Amino acid sequence: MTLLKTWFLAFAGFTSGAVIAAGVFAFLAMIGVFPRVISRTKTRKHIMLYETLLICGGSLGNALDLIEFSVPVRKIPFAGEAVGQLLMTAAGLACGVFIGCLVMSLAETVKAVPVLNRRLHLSVGIQYMTLSIALGKMAGALIQFCLFSQN
Repeated sequence: MTLLKTWFLAFAGFTSGAVIAAGVFAFLAMIGVFPRVISRTKTRKHIMLYETLLICGGSLGNALDLIEFSVPVRKIPFAGEAVGQLLMTAAGLACGVFIGCLVMSLAETVKAVPVLNRRLHLSVGIQYMTLSIALGKMAGALIQFCLFSQN
């Protein structure tokens, strides 16, 4: 009975994660993240590759969220902590780029910048205002990370 219960819980967890991941990807597609990236990079001819990578990335991310594992960096010869820190830096940079794309496309879709522009009576410098908002978010995240990751 315990094995059946374990399999049922594993199935429920995996399918609920898949549904949530599908919802997140649908939200991202709805606000225009993917079409905007495709149009900016002028890679419309590779749309099938984008779709395949989105499906594979969502599935892999869902699976990695369920499975906990450690990366044995110290077993790599001449690696030490530098390689571990390099991997963490690359992962943080990738997450930051993703969050930045999401925030910028959401701000553009909701049209929050023009409303703020009208209220502040700005005629020029909208791009600098948007950049300062993004840099403020980044600074806040870095401060929070540095202060609360010391434990």
